[in-house]
Amino acid sequence: MAIRSATYTRVVFGLILGIVILVVVFIALAIGGRTQPGGRFERIVRCRAGHLFTTTLVPGASLKAVRLGKVRFERCPVGQHWTIVSPIDPSTLSPEEIAAARVYHDVRVP
Repeated sequence: MAIRSATYTRVVFGLILGIVILVVVFIALAIGGRTQPGGRFERIVRCRAGHLFTTTLVPGASLKAVRLGKVRFERCPVGQHWTIVSPIDPSTLSPEEIAAARVYHDVRVP
């Protein structure tokens, strides 16, 4: 009986955890994606070496980067290195810098 109870508890916990994750991702996709008019989740970021590129930043979800507060640790497609990147406000960039950032895009997985 104790084995059944432990198994049942794990299954229920797994289902609840899965539902919570789905709700968080749904909210992030529904609300967070409306913040950037140029692309639903596309953001211009700068790595520590100064390279500009676009990346997919989904609030509450990250499969290709390690979140460290407002910055992330991920691969820079410009310099082909792992680095810390931070989002850049496009209004602070020149049109040439925005065009250069849009040439390079990281892996298209959030």
